[in-house]
Amino acid sequence: MRVSFDEGQPIFQQIAEMIEDDILSGAYQEEEQVISTTQIAKAFQINPATAVKGINLLVDTGVLYKKRGLGMFVAQGAKTSIMNKRQEGFYNEFVLKLLDEANKLSLSSEDIIAMIKKGKGGSG
Repeated sequence: MRVSFDEGQPIFQQIAEMIEDDILSGAYQEEEQVISTTQIAKAFQINPATAVKGINLLVDTGVLYKKRGLGMFVAQGAKTSIMNKRQEGFYNEFVLKLLDEANKLSLSSEDIIAMIKKGKGGSG
């Protein structure tokens, strides 16, 4: 498997986000073992140290934990933790910028909601 990584973000962060995405999608459940760093390195043809760094990022945030001799597992509450972190990031990265630009354009809340509905094909 060959993946094209985003040049604007370190590969280890992208690896961590891929695993987070898998947890959010249900591919990995809480208390389930995740792919090993060796498997990640082989699958994506990257340095094993980069894979370890990506996994350790998730360990440091409490998303994964190590079972000695068995590998890495999804922690209890990991999905909720990831969702909360990403919702906060979404708010800070997108919503605040949207509201700032909307204010500059004198758009009302109703205008913004109408644009969002238009973008979703008119569905609510």
